[in-house]
Amino acid sequence: MSGRRVVVFLSAAELGPALAQLVASRAEKALSSGACSFSLGLSGGSLVSILSKELPAVPNLDCSRWLVGFCDERLVPFDDPESTYGLYKNQLFSKINISEDRVLAIDPSLPVSECADDYASKLSKAFNTEQMPVFDMLLLGMGPDGHTCSLFPDHPLLQESQKTVAPISDSPKPPPQRVTLTLPMVNAARCVVFVSTGGSKAPVLKQVLEGGQGPILPAALVTPTQGELFWLVDEPAAASLTLEVERPSPGAKL
Repeated sequence: MSGRRVVVFLSAAELGPALAQLVASRAEKALSSGACSFSLGLSGGSLVSILSKELPAVPNLDCSRWLVGFCDERLVPFDDPESTYGLYKNQLFSKINISEDRVLAIDPSLPVSECADDYASKLSKAFNTEQMPVFDMLLLGMGPDGHTCSLFPDHPLLQESQKTVAPISDSPKPPPQRVTLTLPMVNAARCVVFVSTGGSKAPVLKQVLEGGQGPILPAALVTPTQGELFWLVDEPAAASLTLEVERPSPGAKL
């Protein structure tokens, strides 16, 4: 994909500040262009600790006009350690100036199918559209099996073409019940940023970015229709890559 940028950092410690600056710069760009809000979709995993450390450190960061949602969520109570919303609430939202009504969370008390429909309705209302809501930026991770959001290899959800949010009750990774943005919803975003670190990700990162034998993995199906695509990785994760990559100098902005 011509719009894809693969950016390699010496370590995860260097990647974190660059990610925070990228989010902040895209927020400033959206808001200065006249948008009433900057919409950001978050994922769990290592992104929670990276963002919770680095975003509050961005000078003069103003999140009061941000609208934050989640790329996927586990159907567990918010005080459960598996709750992505719960982790961000405890580790990040308390450190930045964003009000609770600008954070879109699932209703974990609902059955999984109703929960997905309810969350889709929340997105439509927040984005004030009956069409496909378009996030300014989505931050994604990738599992060692190549899954992203709660879109897993060989799962029927990869074929979903109508819904913006879908339920999944047979996730191969526990907990089994989740809601997730669908591929059309992810690919509608203006900017998608994958973050992948550590040597254990090297084989799957090579397969996703360079192809090879076997089925196309879910992360490789993320190709924004009109938007930017970034892969921010560290050297251990990039160890097997042969494609051309960017290696920015320390402190450089993307």
